[in-house]
Amino acid sequence: MFDTLSDRLTGVFDRLRGRGALNESDVREAMREVRIALLEADVALPVARSFIDKVTEKAVGQQVLRSVTPGQQVVKIVNDELVEMLGGEQAVPLMLEARPPVVIMLVGLQGSGKTTTTAKLARLIREKHGKKPMMASLDVARPAAQEQLKVLGEQVGVQTLPIVPGQQPVDIARRALDSARLQAVDVLLLDTAGRLHVDEALMAEMKAIAEVAAPTEVLLVVDSLTGQDAVNVAQSFSDEVPLTGVILTRMDGDARGGAALSMRAVTGKPIKFAGTGEKLDALEPFHPGRVAGRILGMGDIVSIVEK
Repeated sequence: MFDTLSDRLTGVFDRLRGRGALNESDVREAMREVRIALLEADVALPVARSFIDKVTEKAVGQQVLRSVTPGQQVVKIVNDELVEMLGGEQAVPLMLEARPPVVIMLVGLQGSGKTTTTAKLARLIREKHGKKPMMASLDVARPAAQEQLKVLGEQVGVQTLPIVPGQQPVDIARRALDSARLQAVDVLLLDTAGRLHVDEALMAEMKAIAEVAAPTEVLLVVDSLTGQDAVNVAQSFSDEVPLTGVILTRMDGDARGGAALSMRAVTGKPIKFAGTGEKLDALEPFHPGRVAGRILGMGDIVSIVEK
């Protein structure tokens, strides 16, 4: 991921580092190239513009142009702004410390990978946090969606709510809550239905479910391969539903990565996880600092060591 952007930025910064002394026009020219690189990587235009404005303002300051290694200073400023744009230095954890059952609701468009992500998240909650999760599919629109979650539940060793044919999403949510309380479940994950596009019926259904379930977390699952469109989807959902975070899927498949860079700025919500493959253990906490390091070609040793 980010390969194209990383190559472009590394080229720009190598030239800056090679110069020794820098003047304001050098910095502005480099920033123009950075801006083009961001736009080519599918970063939303307002986000790219705001990013470049902030970096330029800091980079043409006297302490940079007169420092011993101005090129390195500019790279540091870009790195710091990237981290800020992605959501600050630290990963934002799941809120699991409320009174059980803690309800996590996953929302998003059809085909974004919600059902698989629900199972991945349930597995992570069980193995990393040592809590007892349960999953429930509220997707009565897509054929065999409930069946799919049941099969995934068996694969990750997490129980799913038994399927009652013909039951509607809000009633399933109520039954899931009752069942979770009876079985002393710590975390209840609700996999909601998606549509091919954002529409009123989808939003009305999600609001009704949220009223019944009172979720602690509402996580928007977005396919990062959709690029610019992912940003529009995130905007639509954040306008309608009280999102608490974003999960980006297929982060392993997108060399441009602009969706990841734009998401935090557009929704104002943290990216909590990144799906990095098909397997059910391929879900990683999203660390802004490490991702920024990867984009700037500095590597991400910490994640490799953790693996």
